[in-house]
Amino acid sequence: MEENVTKELDTLKGMLSNWKRGFLSWASPDGDNEYVLLEFNEEIQKQLYPYVTRLLETEHLSEPEAREFMDYCYGQVEDLRNQLNKVETIESKKEV
Repeated sequence: MEENVTKELDTLKGMLSNWKRGFLSWASPDGDNEYVLLEFNEEIQKQLYPYVTRLLETEHLSEPEAREFMDYCYGQVEDLRNQLNKVETIESKKEV
């Protein structure tokens, strides 16, 4: 992978991290946060997937590299799920 493509993917990872922090701020302590995960996943589908697909089509990424990056992105959805669960747990302990 070319250095400029690596830098571009690092920038996208940073953007994804910012999105995740933003979506985490939507957390509801009552535990009804599935919509947050759906919105985050949709942003990945609408914003990042087409870009990575284009990098693949133009041969800037190989299939394994593209798959690895998208796996990372969807792993961030699971990470957000875990973080939301922690928020719910902390809030429910405060209520006791």
